[in-house]
Amino acid sequence: MAEARVNILGVGVDALTAVELHERIRRFIHEGGHALVFNANVHCLNLAYRDRSLRRVLDEADVVFCDGAGVMLAARMLGGRMPERITYADWIYRLSDLAESEGFSMYFLGGKPGVAGKAAEELRSSRPALDISGTHHGHFEKSGPESEAVIEEINAASPDLLLVGMGMPVQEKWLMENRDRLGFRVALSGGAVFDYASGELRRGPRLLTDNGLEWLARLAIEPGRLWRRYLIGNPLFMARVIRQAARRKLRGR
Repeated sequence: MAEARVNILGVGVDALTAVELHERIRRFIHEGGHALVFNANVHCLNLAYRDRSLRRVLDEADVVFCDGAGVMLAARMLGGRMPERITYADWIYRLSDLAESEGFSMYFLGGKPGVAGKAAEELRSSRPALDISGTHHGHFEKSGPESEAVIEEINAASPDLLLVGMGMPVQEKWLMENRDRLGFRVALSGGAVFDYASGELRRGPRLLTDNGLEWLARLAIEPGRLWRRYLIGNPLFMARVIRQAARRKLRGR
């Protein structure tokens, strides 16, 4: 039975636990699929609200999972429910455990030069059987010869799991544009995943991250880069969700 999907600002977000997401990933790989799995947080949904092309990309993904307390709150306001937030700062370790136990190969694409490789080393240090078949930074031209060379490198590795952390909406659009030319079983968008896994980006205190305030912890660590995303983006997101909820109520559904 398919899990529920909640429409939040025009994007369908799958109501999945991490265990259910792992089962989807297993099925995609064992069935020889070519699936796209994207994470949706408040920033993603704000971008998609104004970017019709990003909304189309998310609509065509095989899974869009909840990555943030704000998305969980929005789902409740709209009459749905997200059973869990699946955020890469935690989930990358569980995903790597899954890959090691199932024998799935991984390829890391994204981050500054050297960061994806460092993330691979950190994850393999406690998972000696983890198969990371290649890494590449995300600072390349997303079309033309540089992009072609990256695609060739990925295809030579032919990973089961292609994890792409190049920021939104670049990672989603690059994956969709090149989906039919890339050799993978499951491709996932990952944002800052390699910064976390490599130790380049520290995480905030658990008092914040475990209580729906991950955004505040990130803002404290990177205020210059993230103030607009959170101090303007979060209230704007809530206003948009309130408006969507009011419209649903007026329509009687």
